[in-house]
Amino acid sequence: MFPLFDLSGKTAVLTGASKGMGLAMATALAEHGARVVISARNQDQLETAAQTINSLCGKDMAIPVVANAGQREALENLVETARSRAGSIDIVIGNAGVNPYFGPTSEISDAAYKKTMTTNVQSNLWLAQLTVPDMVKKGAGSVIFTASVAALKPSEQLGTYGMSKLALIGLTRNLAQEFGPHGVRFNAICPGLIRTDFARELWENPKVEDRIQQQIPLRRLGEADDLKGLAVFLASDASRYMTGQALTVCGGSNMWA
Repeated sequence: MFPLFDLSGKTAVLTGASKGMGLAMATALAEHGARVVISARNQDQLETAAQTINSLCGKDMAIPVVANAGQREALENLVETARSRAGSIDIVIGNAGVNPYFGPTSEISDAAYKKTMTTNVQSNLWLAQLTVPDMVKKGAGSVIFTASVAALKPSEQLGTYGMSKLALIGLTRNLAQEFGPHGVRFNAICPGLIRTDFARELWENPKVEDRIQQQIPLRRLGEADDLKGLAVFLASDASRYMTGQALTVCGGSNMWA
């Protein structure tokens, strides 16, 4: 294993990690030596995800903990469980996100707006507040938030979701500024259209083939596994002089954004 990417002895906590991009990133971290404490709301999916990682990487490399990222108490339990079962925390990936509303931002209900902002933005602040003290004590750590290319432009259908992800990038940069002197790094990943259940309503659209041919230079949709390398890079010493960045993974569709 290349030393720059070696995560042996590290503990990682991930939200939204029972399937899709979250599961792919958790698997990648475990493959490079980290113990991963994975969370999601669905118990059965989470147990299956942990079994998959453990069958690939070894017994107890993945620890499943049910948690709703939109509830601070659930995140507190997640972090306490992670510490008790895997030790102090070195890496965090805040991947949980929601999009309960498609349509004009001007017409969104208060409930849908609150749910979007709580889960996509505030939950990641909570997660940082709960875990960064471990990293400050060590003088090192990496926190990664999953944003989106939706943050980079307006949309009549995904506008509020994009707003929340732009706010998340802002949170990433502010925390990078605050905790940089302590050796703790914060970066955001901005996926394009990835073929996951979360984005199914978008990639199953019959017009998506035209979009692939006209807007994506690599001429394909992203797959969850396309996030694995970047997750390992940002979590490891390979990116030790990188913080406050928002990196797109989009097949080139947003290279000029």
